Amino acid sequence: MASAEQVVRDFCAAASKRDPEALRPFFTEDVVYHNIPMDPAEGIEATMGVLQMFMGMCDALEFEIHHLASDGSTVLTERTDTFTMNGKSAPLPVMGAFQVLDGKITAWRDYFDMAQVTAMLGGG
Repeated sequence: MASAEQVVRDFCAAASKRDPEALRPFFTEDVVYHNIPMDPAEGIEATMGVLQMFMGMCDALEFEIHHLASDGSTVLTERTDTFTMNGKSAPLPVMGAFQVLDGKITAWRDYFDMAQVTAMLGGG
């Protein structure tokens, strides 16, 4: 079985495909996905809905890991998530925290500046 670190590295690499269904196998059925400025998505279907919304808004997506720390089942990532929408790239600094159990992500929390996201989406 892959280490927690490898699961997260593989997940971040797979995100660039912009195919939420390709990400489904990385999650447990009871996963909690929480973009900290917003309400958490609880369960696989809610998580997939959020991913479909985010990925559907962009033409390209890349998760670039700058630093990664792993301790047992916990993996922390310092990333830049770059969303390309309407020909414009919008890099977003993100700190992510993942919990991995038996090779699957059980919890994923991302911390970022919501004002940057609002500006990216043309609301600010």
